[in-house]
Amino acid sequence: MFIYNPPLEPKFEIMYEDEDMLVLNKQSGLLSVPGRLPEHKDSLYKRILEVYPTAQVVHRLDMDTSGIIIMPLNKQTLSHISKQFQARTVSKTYIADIYGTPEKKNGSVDLPLIFDPPNRPKQKVCHETGKPSLTHYEVIKAGEEYSRVKLTPITGRSHQLRVHMLALGHPIIGDTLYAHDKALSLSNRLHLHATSITLRHPSSEQILDFSSPVPF
Repeated sequence: MFIYNPPLEPKFEIMYEDEDMLVLNKQSGLLSVPGRLPEHKDSLYKRILEVYPTAQVVHRLDMDTSGIIIMPLNKQTLSHISKQFQARTVSKTYIADIYGTPEKKNGSVDLPLIFDPPNRPKQKVCHETGKPSLTHYEVIKAGEEYSRVKLTPITGRSHQLRVHMLALGHPIIGDTLYAHDKALSLSNRLHLHATSITLRHPSSEQILDFSSPVPF
C-alpha cells in the first residue's frame, strides 16, 4: 500500500529567479502539484505558493522523477511559456538508468500512449486510441546490470519515458510502477532525472539554458 512520505528538507531549491519566473530543482518523492486526497496535498507547488503567491503551473514531473521545473510568476509569463510548450520549442533532456543494454546505441521509441483505467495510475501503449508519443534515446554508458541513457522527449505524455523504456525492453531502475523485480531491486528510488531545459525568456526573448546534476 502506497504511503506518501515526501522529503521535508530542503523545502524547495531555487536554481534561478527573476520577476517573471522561477526555475526549481524538484526532489524525488515530492509531488509537483497537490494530489486529490488530503494526505497528498503537500507538493512543490503548495510549498512555493507559501512564499510566491502568484506562482503558476505550466508543466510538471512525476512524483518519483527529480529535476528541473519552471514556474511562471504572472499570467503573461504563463501564457508565453505555455505557447512554447505547445509549439514544442522547449527542449528537455532527461538522464535515466535502465535495466540491461539496448541493442542499438541510439534510436527512437514512437509508440502511442493512453491512460490504463484498470491499473491506475499506469499508462499503456495502444495503437487504436493512444496519443502520439515520441522519445529519442542515446546510450551514454553501458554496464552489466544497467545502462545510463540520455532521453529527449518530443511529446510530453504522462509517464512517457517510463513506458517507452519498458516497451524497449529496458525498464528504468527503481520504477515501482513499471519495473520488474530485478530492475526494482537495484535502487530505492526511480533513476530518472530532468537534467536540462532550454526555452525563451518571456520578456527578453533570450534563450535560457538550465541544467541540474544527476543525483543518483
